[in-house]
Amino acid sequence: MNVSSEFISIGGNRNPAAADWDEGGLQLLAFGADNCIALWDPQDEDLHGVQANLNGHTKAVNAVKFFTTELPDVSVLISGAADNNIRIWRGRRDDRPKFECVKIISEHTSPITGIATLPGTDVFATGASDGKVKIWKLVHNADFSTIDVELTQSITLSPKYFPLNLALASLDESSTVLAVAGTRSTIQLFISHETQFNLAATLTGHEGWIRALAFTRETSNADSDLLLASASQDKYIRLWRINRGDQLPVASTALSDPALGVLGKSLSNKAHWIVSAAAKHSVTFEALLLGHEDWIYQASWRHRDGKLQLLSTSEDNSLAIWESDPSSGVWVCITRLGEISAQKGSTSATGSAGGLWIGLWSPNGNSLVALGRTGSWRKWTYSAAEDMWAQQVAITGHVREVKGVCWSRDGSYLLTTGSDQTTRLYSEWKREGSTASWHEFSRPQIHGYDLNCIDAVTNSQFISGADEKLLRVFDEPKGVAGMLNKLCDIQASTSANLPDAANIPVLGLSNKAIQAIGDDEPVENGAEDEREAVDPSTVIRKSALDFNHPPFEDHLARHLLWPETEKLYGHGYEISAVAVNRDGTLVATACRASSIDHAVIRLYDTKEWLEVKPPLKAHSLTVTSLQFSQDDKYLLSVGRDRQWVVWERSTEPSMYTLKFANPKGHTRMILSATWTPLEQPTFITAGRDKSVRLWQIEDNDVQLKATVTASAAVTAAACNSKLFNNKIMFAFGTENGDISIGSAPVDALNKADVAIIQSELSSAKTINQIAWRPREVGGQQQIAVASDDTSLRIFNIENPAL
Repeated sequence: MNVSSEFISIGGNRNPAAADWDEGGLQLLAFGADNCIALWDPQDEDLHGVQANLNGHTKAVNAVKFFTTELPDVSVLISGAADNNIRIWRGRRDDRPKFECVKIISEHTSPITGIATLPGTDVFATGASDGKVKIWKLVHNADFSTIDVELTQSITLSPKYFPLNLALASLDESSTVLAVAGTRSTIQLFISHETQFNLAATLTGHEGWIRALAFTRETSNADSDLLLASASQDKYIRLWRINRGDQLPVASTALSDPALGVLGKSLSNKAHWIVSAAAKHSVTFEALLLGHEDWIYQASWRHRDGKLQLLSTSEDNSLAIWESDPSSGVWVCITRLGEISAQKGSTSATGSAGGLWIGLWSPNGNSLVALGRTGSWRKWTYSAAEDMWAQQVAITGHVREVKGVCWSRDGSYLLTTGSDQTTRLYSEWKREGSTASWHEFSRPQIHGYDLNCIDAVTNSQFISGADEKLLRVFDEPKGVAGMLNKLCDIQASTSANLPDAANIPVLGLSNKAIQAIGDDEPVENGAEDEREAVDPSTVIRKSALDFNHPPFEDHLARHLLWPETEKLYGHGYEISAVAVNRDGTLVATACRASSIDHAVIRLYDTKEWLEVKPPLKAHSLTVTSLQFSQDDKYLLSVGRDRQWVVWERSTEPSMYTLKFANPKGHTRMILSATWTPLEQPTFITAGRDKSVRLWQIEDNDVQLKATVTASAAVTAAACNSKLFNNKIMFAFGTENGDISIGSAPVDALNKADVAIIQSELSSAKTINQIAWRPREVGGQQQIAVASDDTSLRIFNIENPAL
């Protein structure tokens, strides 16, 4: 069975060291995403997003660094994670970049915090929260077909601190300099003598933890002075000059700059002398860069158009490019990108995106990318004609476990929800002259509780359940419907009386409907006191909802919420499952429970949104999965009490009564259940006992027709709603991230064929839900998979069950 990856959405880890853009080799950007490393090509004009995920680490990836190979078709990537391991990956150019792990290093005894490489040499350094920095040599042949490592030195930092960042540079022809800093306000410089590094100087001046270090030569001339930039949580960047010779360099005029006022007195220009085997060098303070209003996470150099520029990112939501003024030598911010912090709010729903954690230059220096708190990347490209940086489409993704996934009723878009308290809508951007690409088009819900489950009621309405004991119903606003129609060719089915957009009131959890106003119209305060200022989040201009490309993170976090139309009460604990029947008239829900009183299934009609009493009682523990049969005649429920129950619709269309129950359906808890499209009612259950079972209702009884065994606990199962070549198609996922596709002939269900999707395409953690797309795409079936590794994946399945 031919299975290929169509789309991967995954959010980046909030760690300034957890991303790097390869300047040579395959020119990919690698970033830590939970336990995985995601590979993305921001220069890809077809905008295919994340191309592959590298699985292997067992805890969050903290540091990622490319090793310069100087070969066009080979990349070497070094990654470090909270599992204390360093992994070395070799990548080669293929249809999709193919990376394999060639070496695992387990020398550190605590989580890895930073990695530094030195282009042109085989040396790299790693730091960990055991307070140690280790120096390594990469041993390889010319084409990197064999790779090994040698540990050349282990430095114990004294006084002990966590090395959050490291930087390496060639000091002169005989020596290398290593800068180390982290959870102290000082920078330690080590100089190599032959293969061993010794502490040579400690630079003081910062007043907070130091988050970034970067070396560069002042000009492209190899004999020019070495500059070190250090960025700190004290909101300042300091530049240090390392000058060769016995004479001190000319003091920077910036130190006596009257604009610095009192601050100038605290800028000591004490020289530190360091000696290598070849020469003596002085280290002096060069400049203080002021302008950020919050912690600074990143600093990186680039020679662009003959000028030396420094890129910095900060918790204040901005990204700055600094340049030295040619006449005065004072460093000034020439470009600031990101968000203006006037609209700071407590959550991303009211304006604050929570800072930019990572900032990287593209290999050619004409693009920038930055990663924010919401796990989304932003990208800007420089336009020489307009002399400005223009924002471009980048990638987004969940930053915590993705718990629920469902397609719209017609399969035109996809909804996901998860523990990062957001619901996201994905669809395909269809544009002329280019292949379609998947993007996030709306963030209907930004919440204060972890979200657990979701289902579509109609093509423009969905229901979600969270840890807050109630369910919420959302309707598609006109602004989103218009954008999906224009960019994705999805026909709007919304009625005319729907609002244009929605917002979350300050301190609220319910999305309120708001109307968009024209760009020239004045903002009316209505009957409010005229002296009261208008809350800017209650007003949206029509131009803010007019897109000719998928929305950027700023719009997703602020303008593309869906208004909430109903709340459903009744449950006493966190919502665990929700299902809407096939004709969209009835919703079944369940909550976490440890007693028969709470393990009930509640039904609500979707016309008046009233509960249909009485609730359905049969389970004694949490109901984990609910699904209505194709004709709505039956409702299937399974739970942690190891039993499955089939409820039958009675004379009243919305009433269901207990028809069949099996208290020992599996030997361990049942975690998922799904109906097949067979005329003879047949359903599938999956459980922690590593089995998937097919049951059929015949002659007023339920028979076990087949059992498919899996390699681990089965946590999700789904069946396609159509038959293929007289076979049923089903998919199931396990606790360790494996996904299997199975098919079984209608007349011999016990002869099921099962194929496991290859491991490089699968998830790194538990599969939470699988959903088949209700329609074919180009003769292929598609499944969407939600996983604990924070990823949403869409797979193409060719020639199913033929």
